[in-house]
Amino acid sequence: MVGVAGGIAAYKSVEVVRLLRESGHRVTVAPTRNALNFVGSATFEAISGEPVVTSLWSNAADVSHVHLGQHADLVLVAPATADLLARAAHGIADDVVTNILLTAHGPVVLSPAMHTETWRHPATQANVATLRDRGIHVLDPAVGRLTGSDSGPGRLPEPAYLADVVADFLDQSITRDMAGMHVVVSIGGTREEWDPVRFLGNRSSGRQGAALARAALVRGAHVTAVVGHVECPVPPVQVRVDVESAVAMHKAMQEVVFAPDARVDAVVMAAAVADFTPSSVSAGKVKKDGSVPELTLTETDDILAGLVASRGHGSGPVLVGFAAETAGDRTSLESLANYKLARKGCDLIVANDVSDGVFGSDTNAALIVSEAGVVDEIPTARKGLVAHRVWDQVLRAPGLGIYDAD
Repeated sequence: MVGVAGGIAAYKSVEVVRLLRESGHRVTVAPTRNALNFVGSATFEAISGEPVVTSLWSNAADVSHVHLGQHADLVLVAPATADLLARAAHGIADDVVTNILLTAHGPVVLSPAMHTETWRHPATQANVATLRDRGIHVLDPAVGRLTGSDSGPGRLPEPAYLADVVADFLDQSITRDMAGMHVVVSIGGTREEWDPVRFLGNRSSGRQGAALARAALVRGAHVTAVVGHVECPVPPVQVRVDVESAVAMHKAMQEVVFAPDARVDAVVMAAAVADFTPSSVSAGKVKKDGSVPELTLTETDDILAGLVASRGHGSGPVLVGFAAETAGDRTSLESLANYKLARKGCDLIVANDVSDGVFGSDTNAALIVSEAGVVDEIPTARKGLVAHRVWDQVLRAPGLGIYDAD
């Protein structure tokens, strides 16, 4: 069930409904009276293929405002205005959406959208805290352009992100068990420049890294993302650093993880970083003139091993690496994961076999390996589910959040 409150961001809810329908979900839309000033019932009915419930008096004989909450697998309200958050926090049920919230049996996800000043107001923050204490999942808004020329936190996240969040909540039980944590996730692939036109790259789409960032966000963490080349939307993390090359990613990771005031609890190196880079970069385009140019490569710095070295022993964040291997079978994959774990010195390795086209796919399968051996074996599943399983193991890692005394 998708509830829509009366904010300008209501136009995005149409795309959310479309994406959920395309994923195979049956979606009933319940807009508030004010929401209908932005998007009419006919639009929601055409996109959802279901009758729209616009008031407590809609189909009164079926008591829709009760049954929708009781039978919905999940209730998403997007956008959730400051007014709706206030009424929901105080149990006021004066329209169809707030009535549904009081009768919902499944997960309830509220995605706020409002001006920055409204979002930051103590009353709004108190209402958000109250709702979260009750087990309601209130997402943080995105940062960006708002109505008019204003910009800041308060923007409704993009529809694709909200659709992915819904899929994550339907796949597993999610709580805010990472609230108060600061995590760093590297996402996407690097591009190693050869000349002003060409580069060496890889097939990484960034989808698994994006899923890891999204999973940490909905579980309450403060997320810093170091982002290379991606072919998917990046979740609305609190801090985003964009990089191009392996050298730039190495520098960015060291800076964000070990900044004096960073206090990072966990790092997941999900990016596909180039192992080799051209030894020299041509100032001009390399011409096709009948001869084949010689391309000499040098090894790039090992970012994960560098993080381990900078952390030292017995202090700092949990460090997690990814191993994309062409193993062929499970035994070989486990062996390669153990080898990489020992060579890197990190706490966990997430190993996946990319022989069958994992890059660019929405699914993945993985072994999560620690010094104790395989701690989780994940069969082929949505990358969102894989991401949550990775964070589950991070939360179980010895020494999580332990730092040397200042």
